[in-house]
Amino acid sequence: MAHDVPVERGAPTERTFFGHPRALATLFLTEMWERFSFYGMRAILVLYLTAETTDDGLGLGDSSATAVYGTYNAMVYLMALPGGWVADRLIGARRSVLWGGVVIAAGHYVMAVPTRWSVFAGMALIVLGTGLLKPNISTMVGALYDRDSPRRDAGFSIFYMGINLGAFIAPLITGLLGEKINWHLGFAVAAVGMTFGVIQYVLGRRNLGDAGDRPADPLLGADRRRALTRVGVAVAALVVLVAALALAGLFTIDSVVNLLTAVTVLVTIGYFARIMTDRELSTTERSRMKAYLWLFVFAAAFWLIYDQAGSVLNIFAAERTDRNVAGFTFPASWLQSVNPILVIIGAPLFALLWLRVGHRVSTPVKFAVGLVLNGLSFVLMAAAAQAAVGGDQVSPWWLVAVFALQVAGELSLSPVGLSATTKLAPVKYASQMLGLWFLATAVGDAIGGQVARLADTWSEPTYFLTFGLASVAFGLGAVMFARHIRALMAGIH
Repeated sequence: MAHDVPVERGAPTERTFFGHPRALATLFLTEMWERFSFYGMRAILVLYLTAETTDDGLGLGDSSATAVYGTYNAMVYLMALPGGWVADRLIGARRSVLWGGVVIAAGHYVMAVPTRWSVFAGMALIVLGTGLLKPNISTMVGALYDRDSPRRDAGFSIFYMGINLGAFIAPLITGLLGEKINWHLGFAVAAVGMTFGVIQYVLGRRNLGDAGDRPADPLLGADRRRALTRVGVAVAALVVLVAALALAGLFTIDSVVNLLTAVTVLVTIGYFARIMTDRELSTTERSRMKAYLWLFVFAAAFWLIYDQAGSVLNIFAAERTDRNVAGFTFPASWLQSVNPILVIIGAPLFALLWLRVGHRVSTPVKFAVGLVLNGLSFVLMAAAAQAAVGGDQVSPWWLVAVFALQVAGELSLSPVGLSATTKLAPVKYASQMLGLWFLATAVGDAIGGQVARLADTWSEPTYFLTFGLASVAFGLGAVMFARHIRALMAGIH
């Protein structure tokens, strides 16, 4: 489609992708393949961790496996902070995306090696690579457009479709190969997907112009050497800590998971403390940050439940659902494709809904709706679990209905929260606030991984009902405080 596209000088205009800069196609496909690898591996991760060693699994208990899963997700989002810093101060977004993709692919290839240690080494590499790629590829999409371009939001919508397209396709392939043939073959397919992404990114680099080519605020000379020295010291300290834990016999799965959970929470507290105590903030900015703290807590509570779809709910799908269709038992991980296809269907509907209601429904109320819907999904799961008591298997349509409620909650909270983050950000911290929004997911996933341990000791109906009702109550509480939070937002809706 040939149209004149208002773009910044970094993006060529002679070729277009659905009326957008041709570079968007390169970034769209890179993100699609990265999400293919991420969600493809994640769909079978807990199932592999809990599978018996006789079935080539790792043989972990459900409690440890769900904690590992939650911590892994938390680390992926936590590393967005240093990943953004590396791009802004050292190598630029373009190189960060490239090296991030290479490291992610390497991590998946390591996981494809059929040994017990490979899964953890591979996950560590994926965490590092995703930290480099995930925040910076979005920055590059934004660099394709003028800040006030009418096509900017549409460009991000197309990009967002790439995320969900990769997330939808991946479990269907990795789940079939991983569950039916060999777990490590499923991990290998995820590696191949990321490799495709890296190859097409390199081949499409000519379309990128100078978007993301240089650091936004580069460190030079003595400042650069000082920063690199600090990074080196931090890495050395980490190595010493790991060695000390190993020598003390404390380098176990549970101890590492607990340590990383604590680090995630402490980093978040430190980040907020740094911003809230900054004397350069105006009275209005400080008030808005107080409002944002409320929204952050609501978001963390939301992700605590929502991201158990790949852990607790995935195990339920494998053990408690009747997945036999015409003599074929489809993989439990195929149900992980339900969420992204529902997002693809629901996103434009919710965008239209929020456009229609305008400012009549405030941001805190939208968050409250998300929390209530999320809670109701777990209340519904309690009914499904009760139906499965005694070893009976239930229809997978229970999970489809649960995911539908969760996606409705996500579309009430996630895009709204991202928008609120940019509007409430103090000027001084504008570039760092997206990383702070990622931290909400990190905190929710880290604590959620620990909370999910209870699913192994409580009865399933009790577990789902307790946390479902807690989320509903939290959402109703958010409604009660909505007027106060809106006042703190100081004119922001």
